[in-house]
Order: sequence, then structure tokens, then C-alpha cells
Amino acid sequence: MIEFKEFTLDNGLRVIVHEDHTSPMAVLNVLYDVGSRDEEEAHTGFAHLFEHLMFSGSKNIPVYDEPLQRVGGENNAFTSPDITNYYLSLPAQNIETGFWLESDRMLELAFSENGLEVQRKVVVEEFKQNYLNQPYGDVWLKLRPLAYKEHPYKWATIGKEISHIEEATMNIVKAFFRKHYSPSNAILVVAGNVTFERAKELTEKWFGPIPAGEKYVRSNPKEPKQTEPRVLETTSDVPLSAIYKAYHMPARTEDDYHAVDLISDILGRGKSSRLYDRLVKEQKLFNSIAASVSGSVEQGLLIIQGKLNEGVDLQEANAAIEAINQELMQQLVDEEELNKVKNQAETSIVFSEIELLNRAMNLAYSKLLGDANLINQEGEKVQAVTPQDILRCAKQVLDPNNCSTLLYKAEKKKVEEPVAEEA
Repeated sequence: MIEFKEFTLDNGLRVIVHEDHTSPMAVLNVLYDVGSRDEEEAHTGFAHLFEHLMFSGSKNIPVYDEPLQRVGGENNAFTSPDITNYYLSLPAQNIETGFWLESDRMLELAFSENGLEVQRKVVVEEFKQNYLNQPYGDVWLKLRPLAYKEHPYKWATIGKEISHIEEATMNIVKAFFRKHYSPSNAILVVAGNVTFERAKELTEKWFGPIPAGEKYVRSNPKEPKQTEPRVLETTSDVPLSAIYKAYHMPARTEDDYHAVDLISDILGRGKSSRLYDRLVKEQKLFNSIAASVSGSVEQGLLIIQGKLNEGVDLQEANAAIEAINQELMQQLVDEEELNKVKNQAETSIVFSEIELLNRAMNLAYSKLLGDANLINQEGEKVQAVTPQDILRCAKQVLDPNNCSTLLYKAEKKKVEEPVAEEA
């Protein structure tokens, strides 16, 4: 059980305090309710660009990292389709430095043309290195628009194309900041060796004066139900051919989410899972295979992905996956197998709560989902799933008509022989 208290400032900032006096450290986690799902289709990659811009200087602090490092702190951030999350940890006695830094960049960034140009180049280079020039790096650039036709989950967090970042103007950047980076669109978690009273005092001092800003109201289009299989074949110079299968599944807050999460574990979590045991160990069709869920706030995806052994036909391998899925759609899973994946899932939850920073992040995310106490209900919800729930959800989610398949064929580039010069 993770104990916490919470309050909300007049400007709308939601605040959670988790005391842990066994640690000498303190953590500040600021979650902004903005991700790539909040971008316009003609201006994608901005949520991720902003993750970088938030470190390039604020109104009163030209270099964010220097003051934090001087007091023994460290920080980082990440962007997803659903959120942008900033976090720092530092010795608890220096916690006020963290409040100063985070509040100042929430108040106003420096917005220099040089800062924008530097971060734009960094993001463009990241796009090239991790997505365009990396083996299998373009998978999500192809799979997302195959699976989603209307919802903004159809583009990757890095962006739909490089030009959107290259052509980002200061006016568009400032508008994005005003729209999304405000107290009313943020959740602050203070955790570690700090009292609730001290955390509240510092929050009111540093974040209280920041104007609330206009509350952002999300209105994303609902993704239509998929009614037929979608298949995309592509070739690339990669070591092994691969298959990626995406099935639409319930949103993170829907009742059946945990049942579908366990279905992914039954299919492809670890070397004792059905897909690995049958297709890697026994039939030797795949070199590796796994299944997971995207965990999206809105309706997400169950993903099966595997790399084939050399010489294996893509269609044969795909049919083998579907055959195993059909078994789960037609027969009740036995209690022993279900209990195994339940226990694995609950163990993961427990281990995720060991680190102070993870507790802070999980509290913020639970609050985003509607109730910070959801963090204490995950294990119970996992254990409540029945074999009947697995069968019912498997029939809905693993339906081939609900599947988008990317067949990724390995094709070595031909190396042209140099032409010998005439003597």
C-alpha cells in the first residue's frame, strides 16, 4: 500500500505528496497531460520537441542542469502518445532547488531562436538515427498508420515526418506551450524524505503564483471499429524477416484492460509463453517472439512481434501465430496457466514500487487516469480476472478482422562489383 495525501492549488495544479522517511532523497515529478495524441496532423512531433525545449532555458534560469547538479541532483524526461513527464531527484535537504527549477520553466521558457534551432537539430538527428537509419526503426512509422485511420495515435511520438520539426516556427512553438504547459494541465508529485506540510508550503510558494492558463479540453476523434484484416508488406536490409501484428484493445481505464493485458502475457511473456514455446522451441519458425500491450490511455493495441529464422516463409509464420491465437479464442485457459501470468504481473507491480522515482511516476499517472489510489488497486484487478474473462476478451480482441499485420521482409542490398579499369 502506497500512502499519500493530495491537494489542488487555486490555479488548478494537482499535487500528490508521498512521504518516505527511509530515503535521504526527494523526487519531484511533473506530468503534463499532453502527448503526441494532442498534436495537429500537419504539425506532429511537437510534444517530443517540447521535451527537449524544456531543458534549453527558462525565464530566469538560462541553463536548467547547472543549478541542479550543484546540489547533487539529476533529472530526465520522456514523451509518449499520452503524456510528457519530467522528473528530478536530489538530496532531500536541497528540495527547494527542485521547486524553483520546475516552477520557473512552467511559468515561461526563454523561447530563443537559437535554443529552438539547437533542439530542432537534435530531434531531427534522433529521428534519423533511431527511426530511419536503424534496423527495424521504421516499424512504428508503418504500423501505427496501418492500425489507426482516424485517431492521432496513428503517428509515432517522434512525429509523422521530419519536415514537421524542420519547419517548426517560434509562433507555433509558443502557441503549443500556452495551450498545454500550465498548472491546470499538470500533476505534481513530491515524494521522499519530506513532510506533507513542507511540500505544501513549497508548492504554494513556487507554483501558486503561476497563472492557471486556459484549461485544455481534448476532443480526439474516436477510432472506427476495424472490420477486416489489414496487411502491409515491406522489405528492408535487416538481419531477419519479422512480423508485427496489432490488435485494437480496451483503453487503460476500461474494465477489460487487465484481462487483455494477461492475454498478451499468456501469448508472449517470457520463454514459457505459448508463442515462444511453440514457435521458437518446438517448430523453430521464429528466432524470438513476444507479446505486449501499449497501455494507452485511449483505446490501445495488443502487439505480437517476432523475428523469423532464416528461410522461414512469412505467410507460414503468420499462420502459425493465428493458429495459437485461435486456441485462446476457443478454449478456456486453465487455472494454473492463468495464475502463473497473474503472479508474474503482480510481481512486476511490486518491483515497480521499490524505487522512489517509480512510485512518484505511478502516482502521477494514476491521478491522470482519474484517481491516484488506482496505484493501490492494480494487483486486485489483475487477480480478479477469470478464465471466462480471458475467453470473452480473446474472442473480441484476437479476431483476425481486428488485426493489422506488418510483414517485414529481410532483403539484402546488392553490392555492385567495382568495374575494373582498362589497362
